[in-house]
Amino acid sequence: MSIIGRSPGFVGSSVARVEDPALLCGQGRFLDDLDPVPGTLVAAVVRSPHAHARIRSVDLSRARAHPGVAAVIGPDEVRETLRPFPLAVKTDMPYYPTAVDKVRYVGEPVAVVIASDRYIAEDAAELVRVDYEPLPAVVRTDAALAPEAPVLHEGVGNNVATDRTFTFGDVDAAFAGADRVVRGSYSFPRYSSTPMECYAVVAEWRQEVDGPAVNAWANFHGPFSMVPVVAGSLGIPTSRLRLVVPADIGGSFGIKAGIYPYVALMAVASKYAGRPVRWTEDRVEHLLSSSSGSDRLMNMEAAVDADGTIQALRVDLMDNVGAYLRPPEPSTLYRCFGNITGAYRVDTVEIRARAVVSNKAPTGLNRGFGGQQLYFGLERLVDQIATECDIDPAELRRRNLVAADAFPYATPTGGIYDSGNYQAAFELALANADYPKLREEQRAARERGEMFGIGMAVIVDPSATNIGYVGLATPSEDRPPGRGKSGSTEHVRISVDVQGIVSVLLGTVPQGQGHATIARQVVADQLGLPMEQVRAVVEMDTASTPWTISSGSYSSRFAPLVTSALVEAAEAIARTVRLVAASMLGAHPDSLELVDGLVRVREEPARSVQFRHVAGLVHWDPGSLPDGLPARLYEEAAFTPPQSTAASRTDQINSSLCYGFVAEVVTCRIDPDTLQIKLEGVSSVHDAGTVLNPMLLEGQVHGALVQALGGAMYEEMRYSDSGQPTAATFMDYLCPTTAESDFPLISDHLSTPSPLTRLGAKGSGEGSSMSFPVAVANAVADALAPAGVEITALPVHGSVLHELLAAAQADPDVRPTVHTSKGHH
Repeated sequence: MSIIGRSPGFVGSSVARVEDPALLCGQGRFLDDLDPVPGTLVAAVVRSPHAHARIRSVDLSRARAHPGVAAVIGPDEVRETLRPFPLAVKTDMPYYPTAVDKVRYVGEPVAVVIASDRYIAEDAAELVRVDYEPLPAVVRTDAALAPEAPVLHEGVGNNVATDRTFTFGDVDAAFAGADRVVRGSYSFPRYSSTPMECYAVVAEWRQEVDGPAVNAWANFHGPFSMVPVVAGSLGIPTSRLRLVVPADIGGSFGIKAGIYPYVALMAVASKYAGRPVRWTEDRVEHLLSSSSGSDRLMNMEAAVDADGTIQALRVDLMDNVGAYLRPPEPSTLYRCFGNITGAYRVDTVEIRARAVVSNKAPTGLNRGFGGQQLYFGLERLVDQIATECDIDPAELRRRNLVAADAFPYATPTGGIYDSGNYQAAFELALANADYPKLREEQRAARERGEMFGIGMAVIVDPSATNIGYVGLATPSEDRPPGRGKSGSTEHVRISVDVQGIVSVLLGTVPQGQGHATIARQVVADQLGLPMEQVRAVVEMDTASTPWTISSGSYSSRFAPLVTSALVEAAEAIARTVRLVAASMLGAHPDSLELVDGLVRVREEPARSVQFRHVAGLVHWDPGSLPDGLPARLYEEAAFTPPQSTAASRTDQINSSLCYGFVAEVVTCRIDPDTLQIKLEGVSSVHDAGTVLNPMLLEGQVHGALVQALGGAMYEEMRYSDSGQPTAATFMDYLCPTTAESDFPLISDHLSTPSPLTRLGAKGSGEGSSMSFPVAVANAVADALAPAGVEITALPVHGSVLHELLAAAQADPDVRPTVHTSKGHH
């Protein structure tokens, strides 16, 4: 593995994770292990068995009379206590944590039973009687858009939550003058992250002298813009909602952003029970009704020159967001707005973006959200262009990639690609795969009648999201001047104690990425200390931890944003240390350096004082400090990149601060008898800027590949036409294990540091989750090309291939394209 641009010191070294010993020894601090408030009751949620039904009545009397039950709440209590959650878009689709008039998906909460223990609560939940009037359901995106479709929200009159069209450049002229127009329609499935620990909430409603307040504990990871959303529903100021997140949240990669409605719901439960309430989700509940990435239909067109150069794109995106436009949706539609053209030089583009509601569970964030959907359509289209132009797919990509000397590169939609060398990274991926040899092997395999395919994908990996992109869902004329939303701010706090031990407070709510390890590396380097002298504290308590709206562990924010804030806070500490040490050594502060736990004169290393003695002086003898120097070894920093601004009046936005790059080459072989797909090799190259910890980066690459493998070949949250989930247990919802993910992997790295972050780092946790699904699809499509089969939907597996090949054999004049998947078309 080659790494270019590695920095000296701890940063850039494969330092072992400091988080692992506690987890490996069973000492993790997960919410279900903690008992933050004495006298806590336990809740069970009563859920709808119907996909779409009107609630005629709810009878809670028998459940309330059950021994051990403290309270039972239903639609009346929720409507009386809560307001609808504030939405990102003005639309008449009110969303509460329970159904209040109709149920709109199987598993939607209807009532909550609060009892002395889980067993009693579950027993009493069976006594709740709900009289439903079943209504027709709609689950498929295209069916929900049809004029005759059942309407979920009568106030809107149709099933479109938001519909916007954007045009950049003269699209019609570009298509009119094209040598060729290539079209494709694609479908991406909904799937989840299946975290080890499901949702967990403890909530306490407090009636204080100056009004109600809520204390809540949840394994939530952000975005913290959801905190004012919950406070708005509760009708209290954000300052009166205290949210505490434990150090360990049991995994997520986006899915637990959807836990916040249960924070509000359990707060209502606590109000009526008069005591704190705990709710822990079980696995069936999680698969049934927690969250998932949105499934998407895409229609794409490319205007192409005779040599394969892409001159313009038309993109029609239709996201199925489930029953409600639950915040932070429609994030998935707009997260990749600035990089909608991917890694290619395309100056002219038209985008239509629609969020469609249906009788499925609401969607939200899932690792890479927005990216895997976009790139599945874009990279399948690029392969289709290569086929129609009779150009090798690698060569076609070479001709269209953004040039290495074009950075910073402005996309037509407002993205500013900060740095990169896409050609070098792509050639490295091809070389590691030995691409010419693979094509020779394929020719020989096809002569033997074997199905052997080679697929590839190149993608731009956005990180450090600018939350202002959600504003694009609202037309510019309806966005009030001076009230725009933007930002990629992250906060940190560093302090030094009397022994010179440095504590770093991280409110980054990590999900296992190794934030504490990296923080120690960064701060130890900045202060010239051994890592043992730096302690990272992972803690989020909105009452005491520095945070802001954009805080959280999502969209690969830590490497670019938090490390930059760490550098700035550490620099402030270092300035104070130099000033104090200068008075102790009789030297000028600018002549001092911090090295190996010492503060020393750069030109006279023997003149030095220990860092801990400097700290001791500040704490024990502040009267001896120079005039005007505060006795303070405590600093906060908020890194706010000026490049992250609100959407312009022309609907352009730099939707992320940094843009990395991923190139992947995949080979597969399909068994002619079983049609089982075997991945025979994967070459993956990532450019995430400065590599902070090679071992942790490799862990992120491996994890993203396996999670993407699930979406490509195994996982799908399927629904019957009546809206019943057909994959609500791990018997039906298949997650890849080590047995399925043992494909040969060559992982490599290139580094073009970002000029916008303090260490040059970009995000790295999501890249392959965006690129690998379509790389696999391209490989499978290449293997099946001689049979006249195209892959336009995921997941792909043996039964799907059987349907496609059977259709091709039945009618050889028609190229089968989309497999039948009732869950998302």
